[in-house]
Amino acid sequence: MSQYGEPLHTIVHISDTHFLAGEKPLYGTVDTDATLTQALRQLENSGIRPEALVFTGDIADLGEEDAYRRIRSIVDPAAERLGARVLWVMGNHDDRARMRVDLLDEAPLGDPVVTSIRLGGLRLIALDTSVPGYHHGELSAEQLAWLRAELADPAPEGTIVALHHPPIPTTIPLMPILELQRQNELADVIAGSDVRAILGGHLHYSTTSMFAGVQVSVAAATCYTMDVAAVRGRLAGVGGGQSFSIVHVYDDRIVHSIVPIGDFPVVSGFDNEFVDRVYALPEAEQREAFSRQSPPAAT
Repeated sequence: MSQYGEPLHTIVHISDTHFLAGEKPLYGTVDTDATLTQALRQLENSGIRPEALVFTGDIADLGEEDAYRRIRSIVDPAAERLGARVLWVMGNHDDRARMRVDLLDEAPLGDPVVTSIRLGGLRLIALDTSVPGYHHGELSAEQLAWLRAELADPAPEGTIVALHHPPIPTTIPLMPILELQRQNELADVIAGSDVRAILGGHLHYSTTSMFAGVQVSVAAATCYTMDVAAVRGRLAGVGGGQSFSIVHVYDDRIVHSIVPIGDFPVVSGFDNEFVDRVYALPEAEQREAFSRQSPPAAT
């Protein structure tokens, strides 16, 4: 009975995995491998079959060869089972040359890692906002010119841009120092184009905003998350709240849904038998069976 029908495309948005070489736990406590494996297991068990898995940067924490190869050994088999393509996006913790060799099967070049792929009529563009040797983000004039030329030819179903440093405000202490610089230059390129959404990471918490008339969705990290409500003036990363996002693309809108990572107790719901029984009814009876509230109990 949906007024919107089925989505045209389904994409999974994952960010900030921060793998270290040798399966070492991040900060001595964070099991990055286990959390990502759990996220992919949840996705497979759900029956959702996305067309693409988009990783918006900081794939590795120190840009190490083993870290990239290990995450690929986890992601590639899952992507094959899901029937999904994988789009890797550069982050400030990543190494361009190593990422090209170990994730993209390319030569070890140090120039920005940019990509444009198609999912039917939908275009996905990966930008590289990393600045070698720094944690803040920038886009060079050359990369902006490339993006402008790419967007000059609109895609039939529009474009989604994926980058690491999201062009939105953050109130977490110190993080504004590390944001994307000269955002107005990117806005000049995107405004009026066919870009329908921007996917970002970097912040380690889920959030949304608008930029140049386009919605921005930031996926929280799978490694650890930032406490947005920490004691004033404190920058605190915590071992909880990890999640990924599911992006449903419709003809007139894009919906971003956050999926917590973990095994949680079921406290309410309806089993498959009930769901199938409701859907087997005519539409009018579906509403009557599931929407009508039960009368209050007699007193």
